Amino acid sequence: MKPLSGALSIGLIKAMVFILCLLPLGRAAYIVLSGEAVNPIEFITRSTGTWTLVFLLLTLAITPLRRLSGYTVLIKLRRMLGLYAFFYASLHFTTYLWLDQFFDVAAIIRDIAKRPFISLGFAAFVLLIPLALTSTDAMMRRLKRNWGRLHKLVYGIALLGVLHYWWLVKKDLTQPLIYAAILGLLLGLRLWWRWRGA
Repeated sequence: MKPLSGALSIGLIKAMVFILCLLPLGRAAYIVLSGEAVNPIEFITRSTGTWTLVFLLLTLAITPLRRLSGYTVLIKLRRMLGLYAFFYASLHFTTYLWLDQFFDVAAIIRDIAKRPFISLGFAAFVLLIPLALTSTDAMMRRLKRNWGRLHKLVYGIALLGVLHYWWLVKKDLTQPLIYAAILGLLLGLRLWWRWRGA
């Protein structure tokens, strides 16, 4: 395994990644506040949803990247990326409930019946909640082996996220196909290593 090289400490790396993870939110805020977004609510919804999926896939990419590169330091970034996935998912969900539906339960139920992809997104968000709540070292110690079993939900969550996006898009499926291909690769590598016993 390759050690952390150079003067960069894990603390500095985490700080840099933390700031980078906030850039999509800063960019979205700038676009909305500057008036560049034609439909601000739709833009925020799409942006936060896209970055939720990106961070989910980045979280899943950590283990393959660590195994292929030998840089064990990457594993120390996985929790942060996972929490950022939950952060953007929370913004995505809140934007839908508040700015789009104004907490109108009847309207939300009608919307779900009309657009089933919302059910997939809601299910993915609900499943993310226990993962976020148990992301601390204390919960890892308390749950022991059950912690690992619980956090395997991330595979199903990522699949629901990709399907949510796929069903949302009506015409050009290019981006959903890209996300699906990346997820397929990340899961395929895990299955391959498991089959080989590596």
